[in-house]
Amino acid sequence: MRAIGCVRQIDKLGRLVLPSDIRKMLNIRDGSDSVEFFVDDNCVIIKKYRPACIFCNSPFNLVNYKDQSICESCVDEIKNR
Repeated sequence: MRAIGCVRQIDKLGRLVLPSDIRKMLNIRDGSDSVEFFVDDNCVIIKKYRPACIFCNSPFNLVNYKDQSICESCVDEIKNR
């Protein structure tokens, strides 16, 4: 992992801008990709959001059911119960 440090001001609405170098490094496209935030001790971690199965956490072969992501393997397993 490559470390990049930068300082950004937070505006009055609590927003900040992710620098273009970081967006390029994470392949985050303006207007179409999402990020997720985690808090660990005194650190805020920002990751590119990748949907995953709610049961097994797999990011592959996802089906959306009632606004939830479920992989095809879990769907098959549920069908066969």
